[in-house]
Amino acid sequence: MISTSADQFQGQLSKSGQKEFEEAIIDSLDLGKWNIELDLSDVYNRIEREVLQAVRQEEAAIQTIRNVILPQLKKDHPELPFSGIQKFTLEQIKKAHGGLLFNGGVTAVDATRVTHDTLPVTITQIGVCLVSYDGHFGSYAHRLFRRDLNMRGDNMVEEVMQLLEARKKRGGQGVEDEDAGRFSILAQRGLMAYAERGILMNEAKSQWRMGHGNPFPYELLVNFWASKEEVTRTTLDLLGRLVEHQRFVFVPSATSSRHLITIGNALEPLEFVLIDTAKSALLKIIENGNAREPMRGMQLDFAEKYGDQVVVGLFKCSSIAPPYLFYAHRDHVHTAVLIAIADGLLQEHRGFPMLIDLADQICYSTFHPETFFASIRQAYAEAGQPFRFLGERETRNR
Repeated sequence: MISTSADQFQGQLSKSGQKEFEEAIIDSLDLGKWNIELDLSDVYNRIEREVLQAVRQEEAAIQTIRNVILPQLKKDHPELPFSGIQKFTLEQIKKAHGGLLFNGGVTAVDATRVTHDTLPVTITQIGVCLVSYDGHFGSYAHRLFRRDLNMRGDNMVEEVMQLLEARKKRGGQGVEDEDAGRFSILAQRGLMAYAERGILMNEAKSQWRMGHGNPFPYELLVNFWASKEEVTRTTLDLLGRLVEHQRFVFVPSATSSRHLITIGNALEPLEFVLIDTAKSALLKIIENGNAREPMRGMQLDFAEKYGDQVVVGLFKCSSIAPPYLFYAHRDHVHTAVLIAIADGLLQEHRGFPMLIDLADQICYSTFHPETFFASIRQAYAEAGQPFRFLGERETRNR
């Protein structure tokens, strides 16, 4: 996804940092070196020294990245539109505010998911919200109910044994399952990601669409979502419609690729740079997902058709904000990242698109977890068991 020189640079940093951390762990095994006195002034001074040193080292690395790594990206990917570092002007930002954002030309989507896990039943609520700056918004909700066993009364002993076996395979109460079943955490995340993209495509009226995360999320290509032909086809059809719409930008809150954020820190305010297309990362997910045929073939066909149409890049809004990844269609990438930067400048300290934050806040208010939990506790109280099936943390006095 990045050039060989960038990989080598990051590899050197990773090996050095890993060795230093391992040495610190080994040194920490001597408990005699642990502090037993509450000398907070010494603690604060140590923190200040460590942070100052770390920031200075980051700044030194940033200069090398800007002088060596970023120019190499342009050479490694000449096929990308707008290859190399690009920068917007304040006049372009101003036009984006008035002509694309504040007039309702962009609709953002975000979702929330909350699960209440008890022995008799586990209930998951997924809420999705659309919002634009012209005041239009919409809220959508769905709930999933899981019971380990529905008693039929034919053979109580056998049914109870089945119940115990089913619960033996599950995680602890209140701990989200990572099993391969249809109700696993991946399946729930997949449903939330599917709902976000489906509602964004079906319900948004604006020309431009803004999403949170990766347009091709991992959760929609593995697990339950890659185990059934009908589900796979429906999912890929939706993602294909999103790509064919072209006028979209997706921005993740975070990424596991710390090396990309390290590279992004070398950007100056209002700059962006393209890194690669989404195809290589998409093929890697498919390879590691181990989907069976014909689902795997459908996924590979999708990657071949659409992978190179979506480009991946980095942008930075201000000198005090972190950089962020973005995904956009290659034919409209300039306008897409302009929207993301213009929206991110509305909260200069974060540099993250405020429209996504607004959708998140509306989601949280509309589908507040405590309202959801309170309705379940009330239902248990009405069933005559207000406490027995609640987790210890829910009944703890604070």
